[in-house]
Amino acid sequence: MSAELSVQEALRARLVASPGVTGLVSASAILDANQRPAPSPSIMLGESQAVDEGDSLRRDRQRVWHTLHVWERAPSLEGVKRICGAIRAAVQSGRLDLGPGFHCADWRVSSMRQMRDRDGETSHGVVTVEVLVQEVAP
Repeated sequence: MSAELSVQEALRARLVASPGVTGLVSASAILDANQRPAPSPSIMLGESQAVDEGDSLRRDRQRVWHTLHVWERAPSLEGVKRICGAIRAAVQSGRLDLGPGFHCADWRVSSMRQMRDRDGETSHGVVTVEVLVQEVAP
């Protein structure tokens, strides 16, 4: 399994286990899907990128950036801002369990932004989670 997929699975598990998140977005609407229109409200597990940290000759540390897209059919950004805040709290509530083969050495929400969609009816939030992943022997 790749570090990116391990991070994605750990993030989804964290979000669906968080009452703060599921109080705002149903667990069934936290998806890895390219779906438009997205359920309202929803969290779509989005793009990721992994880059070698370059600080070890073993090449066993990667920094993974993973985006989460928040969608809500609402004229205001208030709802997506609440959801983004709940995501941040859930991510920061403890070290992510990346499963066998990987260790979460460090993690943080590195950015959050909210915007109005071009359709004039939908609010969109983007949360970027940054995770330093250490490969370990399974």
